[in-house]
Amino acid sequence: MPTNPPTKTALLIGASRGLGYAMAAEYLKRGWNVVGTVRGKARTLLHDLADRSQNRLEIETVDICEPDQIAALRARLSGRMFDLLFVNAGVTNNPSETIADVTTEEFARVMVTNALSPMRVVEAVHDLVSPTGTIGLMSSGQGSVSNNTMGMREVYRGSKAALNMFMRSFAARHSSDSRAMVLMAPGWVRTDLGGPDGRLSIEESVPNLVNVLLSVQGAPALQYLDYLGRTIPW
Repeated sequence: MPTNPPTKTALLIGASRGLGYAMAAEYLKRGWNVVGTVRGKARTLLHDLADRSQNRLEIETVDICEPDQIAALRARLSGRMFDLLFVNAGVTNNPSETIADVTTEEFARVMVTNALSPMRVVEAVHDLVSPTGTIGLMSSGQGSVSNNTMGMREVYRGSKAALNMFMRSFAARHSSDSRAMVLMAPGWVRTDLGGPDGRLSIEESVPNLVNVLLSVQGAPALQYLDYLGRTIPW
């Protein structure tokens, strides 16, 4: 008698709202199990989704800007194996604020949240990803140095470019790794981060983004892709 393949499991860091929440819902829709994280104790949309998930969605709590919380999450997940690790984190500052204007504190806030902390998560839990799995992070098309011909959003752009560089360094240190690695640009989406003028709805971005993540499985090496699977120049 044929047996059903084992259900795959995604670990989604930052899934309480916006793109992360939509990704959790999309993976559940496609038959995956999901472990999704929230930052605090307050009830979120992810908790409502968990109530409807027939026990296929677990919720963990972590603030990735707190190294001790990352370590505690790693300890709680010890012994488990995931088919996907995806880190979704992002904040922005005033988009018109230049490097000449930004305070040191605001610069540090954006860089720590968007670049340093996601990589700390990857470093801490990547060994829980299956050898045939995928390690992904939410980047942005604005992290492309080559494509920056207009300026604006300088600090945010810099933070995502830094994330891209740090992930390239990680990939270089793991050049023999069999796992797929991908930096994803979701497009300009109408979320709390993207604002009301975004060209895409979440429904236009996330299912396509998940399609891309599924398509890169089994293709080792790092790629920088948009939500339609197109390569973005570094």
